[in-house]
Parts: sequence; C-alpha cells; structure tokens
Amino acid sequence: MAKVSVYDIEGKEVGDMELNDAIFGIEVNEHIVHMAVVAHLANKRQGTQKAKTRGEVRGGGRKPWRQKGTGHARQGSIRSPQWKGGGVVFAPTPRDYSIKLNKKERRLALKSALTSRVNDNKFIVVDDFKMDEIKTKKMVAALTNLKVSKALIVTSENETNTVLSARNIRGVKTASPNTINVYDILKYNTVVASKAAVNTIEEVYA
Repeated sequence: MAKVSVYDIEGKEVGDMELNDAIFGIEVNEHIVHMAVVAHLANKRQGTQKAKTRGEVRGGGRKPWRQKGTGHARQGSIRSPQWKGGGVVFAPTPRDYSIKLNKKERRLALKSALTSRVNDNKFIVVDDFKMDEIKTKKMVAALTNLKVSKALIVTSENETNTVLSARNIRGVKTASPNTINVYDILKYNTVVASKAAVNTIEEVYA
C-alpha cells in the first residue's frame, strides 16, 4: 500500500497513513482521464445560444422591388442574409452538449486522477482540518504552513467552518468526498484532504 505523511495545520508531520491501492495505487489510464475532463467541460455548457434564420426574422414578406428594369440585383426579401437586419445563414440553435460516461468509466478516471496526484507527491493528508471559527486568515496560515497555494481541499461533510473560511481565497476550492471530480483534481496543483475525508473516499469508491 502507498504510504503518505500526515500533517497538522501547523505544517508539522504527526504520523503517516496507508492508502488503499485500489483507489490511490492503480495504473493511471490517461485516455479515460481525458474523456472525463472533456465530458465535465461539455456538461457545463448551457447550449442556449440562438439566432434567427431568414424564416424567423420579422418582416420581409413583400418583394423589395420588381424583378427587372431597376438596375439593381434581383431581391426577394429584405430579410435575406445579405441585408442588414436579415437572418443568419446557419444560425445556432439550442442544443445539448452533454457527454455521458458509464459509472465504471467515471470511477476509473477518478481513481486514475487520485493516483497521479499521489505519484507526483501532490496529495497531502491533514490530521484534522476542523476550525473553531470562520476565519479566512487562519485558513491562509494553514495553507502557508503546508506550503500550498493553489489547492483543492477535501473535507468531511460536517466541516462547515473550514469550507466558509476557504471560500474567499483565490485559487482554493473545497469539496466533499462525494463531490470531487477529475477536472478539479487535475486543475489544482495540490489535493489537501483530511484523514476523515480520505477514509470516506476509500469507503465510497473502493
């Protein structure tokens, strides 16, 4: 089993922890990780763009001028695409960009992302991340002690003060074990997780 050091919020090493190889020690599948990132970004797209075609623009029912004899090019409608105020030729319409991954694919991608962070020594386990009060200053100090700047903080469900203390820090995001995703794990330089959160991850994804 992979073994990582455990730190307190002062940045001091207080022990070590063995990680489950079924989650943190698998062979990294880069292809499935790429698919998960693409799916995540695609699923965030709203797909609500819309422009009117010549058939949807109001007006233009009458022929602007007669077919011959005016010296102008023939025109059938003032709502043709070449006219100001006319329709768009290949107008975008609302669509669904979402990409579906199977449950096994999603889990494999997540495990691969977590394993890559452990392999790169960018997975830090903190003994206890609970805070007595909501204080951004204390959270900044804790991250400084851990020598972390851009980080994904994974906390257990009941650590509300920790979440609220970190929400205004630039480059820091919090997540619970049930809401972590491949994109965030790879986006932030370091994953900082409490021991309780690591245990929950191993229970949920094992």
